[in-house]
Amino acid sequence: MTAAIELRDVGRAFGTVVALDRVSFTIAPGEFFALLGPSGSGKTTCLRLIAGFDQPDSGRVLLGGEDVTDAAPFARDVNTVFQDYALFPHMSVAENVAYGLRIRGVAARERGTRARELLELVRLGELGSRRPHELSGGQKQRVALARALINRPKVLLLDEPLGALDLKLREEMQTELKGLQQRLGITFVFVTHDQGEALSMADRVAVFSQGRIEQLDTPRALYARPRTAFVARFVGSANVIPTELARRLTGRDAPFAIRPESIDIVAEGASLRDDDVACDGVVVDVLYHGASSRCRVQIDDGTVLAVDRPEAAAAPPAAGSRVRLAWRQGLAATLEA
Repeated sequence: MTAAIELRDVGRAFGTVVALDRVSFTIAPGEFFALLGPSGSGKTTCLRLIAGFDQPDSGRVLLGGEDVTDAAPFARDVNTVFQDYALFPHMSVAENVAYGLRIRGVAARERGTRARELLELVRLGELGSRRPHELSGGQKQRVALARALINRPKVLLLDEPLGALDLKLREEMQTELKGLQQRLGITFVFVTHDQGEALSMADRVAVFSQGRIEQLDTPRALYARPRTAFVARFVGSANVIPTELARRLTGRDAPFAIRPESIDIVAEGASLRDDDVACDGVVVDVLYHGASSRCRVQIDDGTVLAVDRPEAAAAPPAAGSRVRLAWRQGLAATLEA
């Protein structure tokens, strides 16, 4: 199967700053693919190279097996949705959606029909006559999506599209976006710094750091088996155990990561399983998070570990209490040294 998108050893620098350092990956047709990383990690530069808004210093960009490295944005079968929506304030919602067809010279009747179809698809069928300033943030986002989809691109690029929305609306739009992508079968490439967005929507996630891909995997694999300390800390929350402490705890010369919810606080004298790792410490503080409480425990070498306890379980120990921690060795992810 020909990849929808392929980057081959792509490099891009801005002066002395290396934005992308020989990045390679492929995206399958119909895949929801996320580019995840902090600001300045290279994810947005990568999206701009796919869109044609910028050209690489080295390497090649392919769409549907065709080399488009030097092709202009309008010559690529992709569309982009931006964080600020970029809607035309003087046009109605329907006119905004139909704008791409108008530029292509499509007849007015067909433009109107297809705009109505897209607005129905994004659940805005009755709002075609409104102006952008009369819409909520979520409605504006749907209009931007409909406008990007009306030309039926093979690839839709989304650059932090939910960043301007409040938390509740952002969560609702995550469900909307994933459902829309599955119904249409279009390849989505989604740029975000929010690991929750990437894990909840994407089929695969590329985690960027300093212009390189630290790990490319499914959301479940990224969370359960991070390969580097950066991924362990950036994707969710994790206790990263360096080599020296790992040797003392497990007898192995390999750093590892253990998630806070994978650590138990066990009663003194409780029997442990054969593959359990255990250590003692003092509770530094307890932070209430609603469904769970996070205990920060300073173990005897001075390292502080985070431990999550469900609120349905027994009450968390008080600050200053001495406790024993235990976790199954199989729940820890070995990291690259």
